Amino acid sequence: MTRPVPGAEAIDPDVDLHVPAQRAEPQGRVLAAVAAGGAVGASARYGIFLLWPAAPGAFPWATLVVNAAGCALIGVLMVLIGEGGRAARHPLVRPFAGVGILGGFTTFSTYAVDFARLLDEGEAGTALAYAGLTVVAALGAVWAAAAVTRRAVRGRAAAR
Repeated sequence: MTRPVPGAEAIDPDVDLHVPAQRAEPQGRVLAAVAAGGAVGASARYGIFLLWPAAPGAFPWATLVVNAAGCALIGVLMVLIGEGGRAARHPLVRPFAGVGILGGFTTFSTYAVDFARLLDEGEAGTALAYAGLTVVAALGAVWAAAAVTRRAVRGRAAAR
């Protein structure tokens, strides 16, 4: 097991702290990008929940779909940023789209609340099915979307 080095900072791949200009760069633009993206993502999730509310004791399909779709989009975004083109090079793409929009859109806190609500309502079987299906759907979505996007990016590059 590796232990963290005392005084070491977390590494952000968008910032190279060895470059003095980046070390001193104000983070206001990044915070603004995250906030704007978060407002977009959270508003989209709220709209979906208004259109598709879960009845008491019912399976929370909207939360499952939102989290699986968000994970799929995160898989796409990470491939495009890691292996993508010009747009992926902009330093605010990941904070705006990944942290902001998709962080605001996905809602694993609601997943936990839905699970607890189902248990409190005596729906243990539904709660366990929901817990397991959400994990499988989220992990499967991010894996499948990343794999498909990676193939598409490679196919596009090979066609050039």
